[in-house]
Amino acid sequence: MEDGLSSFWGPITSTDWCEKNYVHSSYIAEFLNTISNVPGILLALIGLITALRQRFEKRFCVLHISNMVLAIGSMLYHATLQHMQQQGDETPMVWEMLLYFYILYSPDWHYRSTMPTFLFFYGAGFAVVHALFRFEIGFKVHYVILCLLCIPRMYKYYIYTKDFAAKRLAKLYVATLFLGSTCWVFDRVFCEEISRWYFNPQGHALWHIFMGFNSYFANTFLMFCRAQQREWDPKVVHFLGVFPYVKIQKPKSQ
Repeated sequence: MEDGLSSFWGPITSTDWCEKNYVHSSYIAEFLNTISNVPGILLALIGLITALRQRFEKRFCVLHISNMVLAIGSMLYHATLQHMQQQGDETPMVWEMLLYFYILYSPDWHYRSTMPTFLFFYGAGFAVVHALFRFEIGFKVHYVILCLLCIPRMYKYYIYTKDFAAKRLAKLYVATLFLGSTCWVFDRVFCEEISRWYFNPQGHALWHIFMGFNSYFANTFLMFCRAQQREWDPKVVHFLGVFPYVKIQKPKSQ
């Protein structure tokens, strides 16, 4: 890590990571941490096309778009290592988790208007506070809490789902979350040791790749569960024999 290095974007004002800065281009601070967001964008685009073509509810289109926005924000952050771009990465992370919370809990929420209204003002309030104050540890704790709040509902969906292929999506979601989090922790905690290695495994870039797949698996699993709730006869099929997606058959009345 080369602290304080200046280039096209000026002095570093954000959190720096373990990748050496401005090695491949004077315009991109962390090259691998930047381009590692591309798979997440492509996977979210596949999910968005699937949701549009099969006329899923708009919430899933918004969810896939939010994944793309988050990945683009991450690219801008790692390319510049500027505080403003870091906020542009972190704030959409919270917004995305609020959207997951809505998708997970809204089907059983009796007062339909209260949840989206509360989540909207919560997200807007967080954006304002995050723009005015720096709280690096506080942000991480807050984000982890939001993630933990979603786990009970995800587990409930898992145990009530009988389809083997859908359960496999949930297992892939857990596996990519574990692998990605492990890479993130090792890159952050053991950076000094890793920097002395002959080869840096670029744990933060791997985190981006794993989390791109993690979001895709989560979204696809949630689309399957929602289609089951709506009695759309969902099936998990594979594009080119590789990428899973949900195929539905809506009743003619819908």
